[in-house]
Amino acid sequence: MKFSEIINKESIVLVDFFAEWCGPCKMMAPILKQVKDQLQDQVTILKIDVDKNPEIAGKLQIRGVPTLMLFKSGKTLWRQSGVVQASDLVTVINQYK
Repeated sequence: MKFSEIINKESIVLVDFFAEWCGPCKMMAPILKQVKDQLQDQVTILKIDVDKNPEIAGKLQIRGVPTLMLFKSGKTLWRQSGVVQASDLVTVINQYK
């Protein structure tokens, strides 16, 4: 499935733009697992490696990693760079459900 198809879904899609060499990005992995465990099928979580997907990162103007973006029906609902705690992510996602 293509990136554009995934973010055009009717449901909430949380995209984590990361890089293998990025320390804070590694901190996001267990946080995203907590969010998924809590919200289950209410959210799709997608990890995009900016080094392997430069065209997507460029199109969305990803300047730093980690950058988290929330999509629904192809629209950007929320965006934040840096590490975001699980409780904050759940709060943001719940606003848009």
